[in-house]
Amino acid sequence: MSRTRPESGQAPYPSAAEPVGELVQRASHQLTELVRGEMRLAQAEMKEKGKRYGKGGGLFGGAGLVGFLMLQALVATAIAALAVPLPVWAAGLVVSGVLGLVAAVMAVTGKKEVSRAAPPVPEKTIENVKADVAEIKESAHR
Repeated sequence: MSRTRPESGQAPYPSAAEPVGELVQRASHQLTELVRGEMRLAQAEMKEKGKRYGKGGGLFGGAGLVGFLMLQALVATAIAALAVPLPVWAAGLVVSGVLGLVAAVMAVTGKKEVSRAAPPVPEKTIENVKADVAEIKESAHR
């Protein structure tokens, strides 16, 4: 029974005659090539994903712009509808007041959310890391 691969002529398993240093060097080289290959694959994959993210971001931006224009048209429609029973200036004032009230409520709610998130530091993670370090130090002193 032959210990060589027919397609390459190389031994599939290291023989006892090969020095350990040579085996370690070969394994190191193979590991380096494997890591480089994986890095090339990751780079190609990230490049493709980057293109998709860019395209998706552009489409979201376009959707936001069209949505904003739609809201402006809706406001104009509301003013026109109120202009039937009221003068145009009064209809515009009413719609502006409602929009101002909505903006104020959103601003106050947003401010509360931001203040609850402050400070922007992962406090629980920091506590866990400190506990881990203390545990490691305690284990080292035993």
